[in-house]
Amino acid sequence: MAARVAVVTGGNKGIGLAIVRALCKQFGGIVYLTARDAAIISLTLAAEGLSPMFHQLDINDLNSITTAAAYFKDKYGGVDVLVNNAGIAFKVADTAPFDVQAEVTLKTNFFDTRNMLTHFLPLIKAGGRVVNVSSFVGSRTLNNCSPELQARFRSEDITEEELVGLMQRFVDAAKKNEHKKDGWPETAYGVSKTGLTTLSMIQARRLSKERPNDQILLNACCPGWVRTDMAGPKAPKSPDEGAVTPVYLALLPPGATEPHGKFVSEKEVQTW
Repeated sequence: MAARVAVVTGGNKGIGLAIVRALCKQFGGIVYLTARDAAIISLTLAAEGLSPMFHQLDINDLNSITTAAAYFKDKYGGVDVLVNNAGIAFKVADTAPFDVQAEVTLKTNFFDTRNMLTHFLPLIKAGGRVVNVSSFVGSRTLNNCSPELQARFRSEDITEEELVGLMQRFVDAAKKNEHKKDGWPETAYGVSKTGLTTLSMIQARRLSKERPNDQILLNACCPGWVRTDMAGPKAPKSPDEGAVTPVYLALLPPGATEPHGKFVSEKEVQTW
């Protein structure tokens, strides 16, 4: 029997580290903490008697993604649980121009996360679970888009190619300072998470169509407002509390058929 394997991106701190901690305690298999640099891995888990494996994985580097994918395919024949947690957000006080924030934020949170899914989805074993850590800011942003954009993001027939085009359209409009005129709100982070949640829904539909008997469940979720370097010290939730919903989705029991292709917060499916 091949070992069961869980992979968490951006696992070296914050919510990612908390997800790794919880999976080490609850997942019946090997847990891989992945991050850009092994030298910055927190020693806290070892101090707690937990021993995840480590693999270098920088989602901003396509070569790093393909190298990691080959490693998990060769060593384990695939992956049982994938948690796409790695992401970025500019601070409110950041002085970087909006067009720069748009390009950088969408690169990591949408385009590079999509690269992860492109290379890792074929590795997900039957009964596997895929969790994309999104945000309630994405659904709030969706409600502030133009009616035309809202209709497309909520459409059952939007394709991945169309979605990629919309995300690029936002970046291009931001560079010309025409994003508001084009129907987008003033939040690069929000648009990136709107895109990630929509991508999750598209890919879940594809999994159901292409691998109907494999019972893979893929969802997007919001961990909540969590005290991390990214979200700041005023957030109400601890990282361990923020990990609850992502871990719940990662450990949906064998034979479960839902949620799938949903946006989940506080372990409840949310309206999109």
